[in-house]
Amino acid sequence: MPPLTDTFSMPNHATGKTRRTARGFRARGLASAAACLALFLSGCAQADTTAPSTARAEAAHGAPARFGTVDCREAKCIALTFDAGPSENSARLLDILKEKRVPATFFLLGKRHIEKYPELVKRMAAEGHEVASHTWDHKILTRISDAQIREELKRPNDAIERLTGRKPTLMRPPQGRTDADVQAISKELGLAEVLWSVTAKDYTTEDSALITKRVLDQSSRDGIILLHDIYAGTVPAVPGIIDALKARGYVFVTVPQLLAPGKAEPGKVYRP
Repeated sequence: MPPLTDTFSMPNHATGKTRRTARGFRARGLASAAACLALFLSGCAQADTTAPSTARAEAAHGAPARFGTVDCREAKCIALTFDAGPSENSARLLDILKEKRVPATFFLLGKRHIEKYPELVKRMAAEGHEVASHTWDHKILTRISDAQIREELKRPNDAIERLTGRKPTLMRPPQGRTDADVQAISKELGLAEVLWSVTAKDYTTEDSALITKRVLDQSSRDGIILLHDIYAGTVPAVPGIIDALKARGYVFVTVPQLLAPGKAEPGKVYRP
């Protein structure tokens, strides 16, 4: 049987551009590679996933919401998440979120991002956003060794903890690709994985109106929206997305708030 490869356009989050790639999958991923290709950027996980509603239901009956005053068992909640920053666009994004009083969850890259914009990482935490990991160098975790996986996850954790005083408890695997090895190492490092239900594919367009439409068309209760503040069209779309979803009755929360009173468990994969 010839090697199974994937050939598609994928975002290069280090440069903010789209590139072509064609590479063989690791042996452990061959069985599900075709399915992953079909699900590219909609969250491909070789594992059972836990929905936010399930996490809430599994908490002690009658337990209070753990974060703030929002109780997503009653409110129509949705989580706004941003991957692959910080970037030169992040300060403006934080200004918008502060003005709109909207918390977000940031899955940050280490190389060329956390190390380049440490003050923005500190600001994200100080302004009440959830600061999480998107690995150090955006390597596809299912294609590298266990030692490399551990390095990709540990380095941003350590960098974020140095800057904010708090070690991340959440991570998002690049392209949403995960498997039993990734989950085991995540558990070892105290990390839960978070996928998504809404993607604007903002790496394909700078049209803010189109980004807004894609998000609004896919949004539903308990949704997790995936955006990238590294792309030019994304941050200008955010005010319209927020205003339209608020008009529909949505309440914006961080991912931990979405799960509360449940709590993200290390090694588990969460997806609406």
